[in-house]
Amino acid sequence: MASVNKVILIGNLGSDPEVRYLESGSAVAKFSIATTEAYTNKNGERVENTEWHRIELWEGLAKVAEKYLKKGNSVYIEGRIRTDNWTDKEGVQKSGVTIRANSMTLLGGPNNGGAENSNQGTPNYAQSSAPKQNQAPRSSDPIPPSMAAGNDDDDLPF
Repeated sequence: MASVNKVILIGNLGSDPEVRYLESGSAVAKFSIATTEAYTNKNGERVENTEWHRIELWEGLAKVAEKYLKKGNSVYIEGRIRTDNWTDKEGVQKSGVTIRANSMTLLGGPNNGGAENSNQGTPNYAQSSAPKQNQAPRSSDPIPPSMAAGNDDDDLPF
């Protein structure tokens, strides 16, 4: 039987992305985003629950994140869940969940993702989930092509 491992998140960055380059030249960006669920409980009180998600981007997406993402930006992420296992400095086994993104859309208005105003469109970057492939704009491009296009409501993820 077939299976599916797909995650869709819309949230806000908790910090600027940390980008590093491997010896092979591959770029890797890591950051966390917060998603918040709000509801009214049975006592009529408003309750908010915030979840933090670790995001990992490779190659072209990592370079776009380095150039355009900042703490507080809203971002739409599509990817897959990965469980990582490691041993810490004290020799204790640890595990955690990371979302390896293969698509990213910068959301919001002014100062979000390098857009000067919300009328410039919503940039959308996608790449294959394989780290070696690069379909996003080169980091040397002055403005990603999708940012230069007009606003098209059909591009919204919802």
